[in-house]
Amino acid sequence: MKRVTGIGGIFFKAKDPKALQAWYKQHLGVDVQSWGGAAFEWKDDDGKPVGGTTAWFIGDLAEGAYEPGTANFMVNYRVADVHGLVKALREEGCNVLDKVDESEFGKFAWVVDPEGNKVELWEPPAGQ
Repeated sequence: MKRVTGIGGIFFKAKDPKALQAWYKQHLGVDVQSWGGAAFEWKDDDGKPVGGTTAWFIGDLAEGAYEPGTANFMVNYRVADVHGLVKALREEGCNVLDKVDESEFGKFAWVVDPEGNKVELWEPPAGQ
């Protein structure tokens, strides 16, 4: 079974989200949008889109979104089969959180790594 197929997004908590967003925009050229982040479209060597996006975000997600993780960030990994991977991770003794969310944005599940980092697993909707 394929496990991680790419990075879907990186999410950072910040003491001052607006100031940190401005810093990344000014100094690193990240095209920070009004929602607090940027979407990096995947492209081939010729600059043509290849059908994927990596989200980058600074700010507070929904209440408790980073919990029970202890880090100020969370990485969202693209996966091919979130239910199959969750089953395999549980069988391997990993700390998998109980819920799987399904919406028009795809299927989401979470696991906490041995260092206490919450990791988001995302199966994109068909065609993405």
